[in-house]
Amino acid sequence: KSKYDKFQQINRFVEIIADEFRDYEKDDITIIDFGCGKSYLTFVIYYYFTFIRKINVKIMGFDLKDDVVRHCNEIAEKYNYKNIRYITGDISKIETCQEHVDMIITLHACDTATDYALFFAIKNKIKYIFSVPCCQHEVNKQISNKNEFSILLQHGLYKERFSAILTDAIRCEVLQNHGYEVDVVEFVDFENTPKNAMIRGKYKGKKASPESNTNLQKLVDEFNINPTILRLFEKES
Repeated sequence: KSKYDKFQQINRFVEIIADEFRDYEKDDITIIDFGCGKSYLTFVIYYYFTFIRKINVKIMGFDLKDDVVRHCNEIAEKYNYKNIRYITGDISKIETCQEHVDMIITLHACDTATDYALFFAIKNKIKYIFSVPCCQHEVNKQISNKNEFSILLQHGLYKERFSAILTDAIRCEVLQNHGYEVDVVEFVDFENTPKNAMIRGKYKGKKASPESNTNLQKLVDEFNINPTILRLFEKES
């Protein structure tokens, strides 16, 4: 019973992936899970592609904690999951991968970890992104407004929720500006987790209109914020 909410999250996450890959015609797929934690999701996705879809899947899971990574590798070995491996690594320091990657997944990667995962995906033009952000403190700490929108920030609860929405809206806009087709879905009920919004991206190579970057700049100027996802691309330019 104590694991039911987590089960619901993982089950629905895999259902969404299954819907997207219903007509997948390739024989193999490579996936990275950033901030994999105990890797409940990673193992189920591995099982789905390997034993249900009969697709050769290779998964790499990254997490900061050595003991968690060691435990996950032991489980993979126990079940003879040969093409899944876990690596101790800081998302913020991983910018490229030596091999082709088809998909990035994140389930509740904390705060700016989601930004680094999305930056990695964009920089490497990874085709599929399934990302469920978790706590989002950065913009909440930065945000301020002395104009007509200040009423959105008067109360702590609304400020927190608005900051989270603003953070994810900016992430979506950045993805779109870099050629991704993006949508956002409520992947489980709020009662299972309040962090229940999934950002889905599929690389199409579409060129953004000049107005997109202008509108994005107006938004960050209006609320005096400088989110990580934008700073990462400023360093690139």
